Amino acid sequence: MKKIDRSYKVRKNFHQAKWDEAIIFELSQKGERGILVPKAENKISEKVGDGISKLPQNMKRKNVLNLPEISQNRVLRHFTRLSQETLGADVNVEIGQGTCTVKYSPKINDQISKLPKMTELHPLQDESTVQGILQIMYETDLYLREISGMDRITFQPGGGSQGVFTMASLVYAYYKEKGEENQRNEIITTIYSHPSDAAAPHVKGYKIIYIHPDENGYPDFEAFKAAVSDKTAAFFVANPEDTGVYNKNILKFTKLVHEYGGLCGYDQANANGLLGVTRAKEAGFDMCFFNLHKTFSTPHGCGGPAVGATGVLKHIEKYLPAPLVDYDGEKYYLNYEITNNPYSVGKIRSFNGVAQVVLKAYAWIRSLGPEGLYQVAKTAVLNNNYLFKKLMELPYVDAPYIKGKQRVEQVRYTLEKLYNETGVSTADVQRRMMDFGMHYWQSHHPYYISEPMTLEPTETPSKADLDEYIETLKFIFNEAYTNPEIVKTAPHQSVCHYIDESGMDDPDKWAVTWRSYQKKFK
Repeated sequence: MKKIDRSYKVRKNFHQAKWDEAIIFELSQKGERGILVPKAENKISEKVGDGISKLPQNMKRKNVLNLPEISQNRVLRHFTRLSQETLGADVNVEIGQGTCTVKYSPKINDQISKLPKMTELHPLQDESTVQGILQIMYETDLYLREISGMDRITFQPGGGSQGVFTMASLVYAYYKEKGEENQRNEIITTIYSHPSDAAAPHVKGYKIIYIHPDENGYPDFEAFKAAVSDKTAAFFVANPEDTGVYNKNILKFTKLVHEYGGLCGYDQANANGLLGVTRAKEAGFDMCFFNLHKTFSTPHGCGGPAVGATGVLKHIEKYLPAPLVDYDGEKYYLNYEITNNPYSVGKIRSFNGVAQVVLKAYAWIRSLGPEGLYQVAKTAVLNNNYLFKKLMELPYVDAPYIKGKQRVEQVRYTLEKLYNETGVSTADVQRRMMDFGMHYWQSHHPYYISEPMTLEPTETPSKADLDEYIETLKFIFNEAYTNPEIVKTAPHQSVCHYIDESGMDDPDKWAVTWRSYQKKFK
């Protein structure tokens, strides 16, 4: 009997379910029903009426709500098929973009977040009925203060980009009180920080100044000195940046900004390798944010729900969005007074954070403790640098900057040599990885590194997982030299065929909702 190799160096027999599945609105058939909701009993109707008549006129719909009309079994088939067409940490080895929500997260935390006591919470409940979740929010605030060195945390921001927007709003409020909001109209960032560090303050009205790297990949300090002035409102930066290079001289940058009267905001989306190692306060930052869905293991799906927990030092606290959660020794409560001043940013979003996300972060922190969090950082860095060493042994893979030195929790590689010699691009490799059930990330746009490949394994993969990912990449790189067309025309065994992306940069061809699609193309 032939022995079957189960080592899975490369999973060549992967084939994902592929359904020619229509949008649920296209499946809709008028009059078809899944569940018939019974009318209210007479006693209830006599008490509360029909539930519509008492609504103010401006709250009543002018037109019937356009919802799909579809039977229960067809709804079930539809969403089960869609679920079979997805990949994630529960299905595949997740190395590409690992901290961006898709590292493995403990399933027990998902289970506790789905308990009825959590799923049936409502943000407008009386405080006396939600003491448990208020306590969890309050204590998670305390933990994040310790981890960051900040004096107060808000959970209102719905993700990292909104965390950056919150920081930009705080900066504006701070200078508005001083009467300097018009003078201080510039925010400095770096090209390898996340694009949100420029985009969010730009939405707030700030002029953005980019700092490019020096020959070692650190933000160019001479260029930075030339950029800082009395117009500088703030310096927003990720450290380590997405190259994986950590700016060890960051305190020089923050001190210079403070000398000119500016503020400093820390984008800590890449904090996976820093827990228990460095803190925002000691690096000279006035504010920072964490993506709870990245570093603190609370996965989100399709952009939400998430929390971009934003922390500040004492002198920024009064500008935070209200309410904050406090404790008076007897009960937990929503504190509006602490930000009750004309210069507060008010609200960033309607309610105080996504309760289930904060709960999962709280459980993750409590289960690990201080030593466990430090171990997370060490393992994330170890995994990343093992991957780095193995890939750098390949002649067609390179990584710009700090030659011979390790990175932190990720690396932005370049496949420029592979592309020049074979015509196979990083986008081709990305699509081919789908044929092996794996995810791969290139870079933010625009590309500052040619043919980029950005991998961040986090603390969750084993050595066997890393080896399987490496072997799959090597298999595809070999194909690029021996059979480039199979890579260029990928994917072949995944859900999608080769996609025409020519319209990606043309807003006239975008349709992000069914309604916008109907308006544009029907």
